[in-house]
Amino acid sequence: MHRPATAHLSAPPSGAAPPLRIGAHELASRALLAPMAGITDRAFRQLCRRFGAGLAASEMLTSDINLWHTRKSRLRKDFRGESGLRVVQIAGWDPQMMAQAARRCADEGAQIIDINMGCPAKKVCNRLAGSALLQDEALVARILEAVVRAVAIPVTLKTRTGWDRRHRNGVRIARLAQDAGLAAIAIHGRTREDLYGGDAEHDTVREIKSLLRIPVIANGDVRTPQGAAEILRRTGCDAVMIGRAAFGKPWIFADVNHFLIRGEFRAPLAWQVVRDIMRAHLEDLYSLYGGEAGVRVARKHLNWYCREHGSSEDVRQSLLRAITPQEQLATLSETFG
Repeated sequence: MHRPATAHLSAPPSGAAPPLRIGAHELASRALLAPMAGITDRAFRQLCRRFGAGLAASEMLTSDINLWHTRKSRLRKDFRGESGLRVVQIAGWDPQMMAQAARRCADEGAQIIDINMGCPAKKVCNRLAGSALLQDEALVARILEAVVRAVAIPVTLKTRTGWDRRHRNGVRIARLAQDAGLAAIAIHGRTREDLYGGDAEHDTVREIKSLLRIPVIANGDVRTPQGAAEILRRTGCDAVMIGRAAFGKPWIFADVNHFLIRGEFRAPLAWQVVRDIMRAHLEDLYSLYGGEAGVRVARKHLNWYCREHGSSEDVRQSLLRAITPQEQLATLSETFG
């Protein structure tokens, strides 16, 4: 398997900022990968960790353990050979089901449980899970308390500033999280109503940080190294969480860490290194999903890599037309030389 040069994959050097701790775990950096359904599988988590992501949670896992036999759930729980902390994100609406799911994940090796109260997808919110829970603060409190009581490992929360702009209750939700004994909270600077549109609003995030004793992580529109530094400065948060900006550019974590520590930009990666990163990513996807499914999953990543690096439409289409791993890899070698 072709791997990028180790000089570009080394862990970020320790800087002056105090290390971020979640429970007993000390994180390697203050740039974290956001959990994203359909994206943060084992292959992508490992890739982002190699570039210095201080934490990388699983894709959202349903709290209904009766559904864990499905291929999708099995893949979302697949941590085989994975380095770094095992963080499993669970989603649901029933406190006892959430507690049972958390307990089972801990028994299977999870080191941190993350609760999803931020997903804005209709299919999740229609089941009164994800960000839909922000409409019922009493239920939020019961879920948080039940999960914390169920496990002996740290529990964290990923949420938004509120259900909509008229009901921006992120401060109250954050206080409930701290009172329930959670170890950290990540706040996306948008309401559920905002989805991913417009600009993230970090004033609420700053207010939450000013009121809480537990670590607070800022999420939303962390697109560049200088943007990450500015959000940390403006909010006073302990870390930033990067989501969409890592699509096609998983080395953004190395870029952010370098900027936060040294105050300067990291040198751009050589094109040959980028090509080898892409190849290694594809091979990991084939290993995880199998050849046929791996090719399908790889297409969205190839699309992002091409978009990020200004590839021509002909190059992009030739990569997306490939139907076998061998053809995909051969096309990659031919087009990126």
